[in-house]
Amino acid sequence: MKNILHIKNMVCPRCISSVSRILDDMNISYRTIKLGEVQLDAQLENEERAVLSKKLNEEGFSIINNRKAQLIERMKNLVVKTIHHSNEGKDVIWAKLISNEFHLDYKYLSSLFSSVEGITLEQFIINQKIERVKELIVYDELILSEIAFKLNYSSVAYLSNQFKKLTGMTPSKFKKSTNQNRKSLDEI
Repeated sequence: MKNILHIKNMVCPRCISSVSRILDDMNISYRTIKLGEVQLDAQLENEERAVLSKKLNEEGFSIINNRKAQLIERMKNLVVKTIHHSNEGKDVIWAKLISNEFHLDYKYLSSLFSSVEGITLEQFIINQKIERVKELIVYDELILSEIAFKLNYSSVAYLSNQFKKLTGMTPSKFKKSTNQNRKSLDEI
């Protein structure tokens, strides 16, 4: 559909607000806006699209025109939404969730993701989960066993090993450190 814009780096509610503000400032009307996607009321003229693209780029976003890139961005947004912005993270079977969402074979989607992104889809999911663990540790509202349960880890030990493998420190060392090196979601 020509009236749908796929936008790269929309990873949180604040991103939706930023894109919404840009559209409102430009008097571009839209029906819906969600992570990675805006449904416009009408198709944009070329000049208007160029100005919008420039304004989005200034805020760290970009319009995605390539179909495969759009599919990858939608996969990323589904993972981010599931891990960071919902309570559905428990008991997720990623292959089933992703293939059902996009009505395509998971092996194809995973292979496409790896070929374009340079990391596997599984590693992207792990990276997102570890960033969520960091966030939950910083909030200091849950103990590590609750975090492990919330993010569907089989055990605290498995979570701790994966955390250390990716960050170079244990979750308890991370919690005590003054430099809690967290990445923004669009950098993961």
